[in-house]
Amino acid sequence: MTTNKIPPGPKGLPILGNAVQLLRDPFNYPQQCVGKYGDVIRFRFAGLNFYLLIHPDAIEYVLRGNHRNFSKDKGSHMLSGLVGQGLLTSEGDFWRRQRRLAQPAFQLDQIQRYSDFMVAFSKHMIDSWRPGETRDVHVDFMRLTLEIIGQTLFTTNVAGMADTVGECLEIVMRYYASPIIWFPWLQRLTWLPANRRFRQAVDKLDKIIYESIQQRRQSGEERNDLLGRLLAARDEDGSAMSDLQLRDELITLFLAGHETTALALSYTFYLLANHPEVDARLAAEVEEVLGGRLPTSADVPRLRYAEWVIKESMRLYPPAYSIGREALEDCEIAGFHVPKGTQISLFQWIVHRDARWFDDPETFRPERWDNDLAKRLPRCAYFPFGDGPRVCIGNQFAMMEAILVLTTVVQRFRLTLVPGFKLKLMPSVTMRPKHGVSMIVHERSKAAADLDRAVAPAKSTAS
Repeated sequence: MTTNKIPPGPKGLPILGNAVQLLRDPFNYPQQCVGKYGDVIRFRFAGLNFYLLIHPDAIEYVLRGNHRNFSKDKGSHMLSGLVGQGLLTSEGDFWRRQRRLAQPAFQLDQIQRYSDFMVAFSKHMIDSWRPGETRDVHVDFMRLTLEIIGQTLFTTNVAGMADTVGECLEIVMRYYASPIIWFPWLQRLTWLPANRRFRQAVDKLDKIIYESIQQRRQSGEERNDLLGRLLAARDEDGSAMSDLQLRDELITLFLAGHETTALALSYTFYLLANHPEVDARLAAEVEEVLGGRLPTSADVPRLRYAEWVIKESMRLYPPAYSIGREALEDCEIAGFHVPKGTQISLFQWIVHRDARWFDDPETFRPERWDNDLAKRLPRCAYFPFGDGPRVCIGNQFAMMEAILVLTTVVQRFRLTLVPGFKLKLMPSVTMRPKHGVSMIVHERSKAAADLDRAVAPAKSTAS
């Protein structure tokens, strides 16, 4: 028998509901409500009902157990203005077909082929660093991961266009962080500066993507990358994907394939700077495993502490900090009635900091992942890449890239925070550092020249 019980939650204002509090303090306010109302909380936001789910069992039900009853939420579909009907926003049979076509490019054997590029581009990046200088490592890692995704997925060296792409993505992310996205009538006002800047940024990104598609079509060259696979894909009637379909998939993977990894690395080095004992242990592992040479994909299984460092960083600062769904039909979750159309929020930021699943949850402690903690946790107590059929298609790619970049940098440099720097978070499509991550570069005791022995062939590719 279905219950009619509605979850508890803060009252809020007429019409706006809890919008003011959520926009003003999107991380601490929901966390405070959990302590007062429990594992299922009802919020109202500009006329919409939101259920915030905190317990792993409820989250697993939405992402796995009854996933067909949940589509992407309205917040996710707002991204259609950027990514169209790519993997991030498409639904149903169309999404399943697109996922099936893209999946082979992310199999482990394919990903391992990308490792040389990841290390070569990382080495090329740190070759430009100088001891004692101050750098915004968020900017550096955004550029690095953009170059890696361009080369490994599209066989395109995007170094020459990285600044343009980076500027466009910065505009797009700030647009999605603004209140304007929750008011469709405001988005239709083309004369508003924010709307105009957003449209111009998307147009520039489109130009880059469409030119890449056109160049590949005209060349007739067959390559074993994602663009090549999508160009070769055929519907049941034998028709090929349109340029628009290709554009949507490419821009989705272009965005997702570098944004989240760059953020994970930025927060990892922020945390290492605040925990020098962890940095020292990581450097010791890198020296023991690599012995002065550059890392390869074969080293990744032996870099266990490096993996723990990345996992712990994504626990405390998950780049994709929340997952949204919408109920397609009435259902019941954790004893509460969920009407059709209810917006569901699965908030990693809170779940990953829950003391029921993680001892001393606010502390950065990578060694907690020893003894297979991930297998001992309830499913969906830790889900930085999501879960279920729509788990991030590039999760293995992202983890290998993060470990290889991390160890390449740590082997040569130690980074400390600029005195007085305070991290301020900006919730957008991802969780970004609002003012970057300003750090000072320090060379480690081992000579940088030792790393040049194995990089000469790869360096020419990255330059």
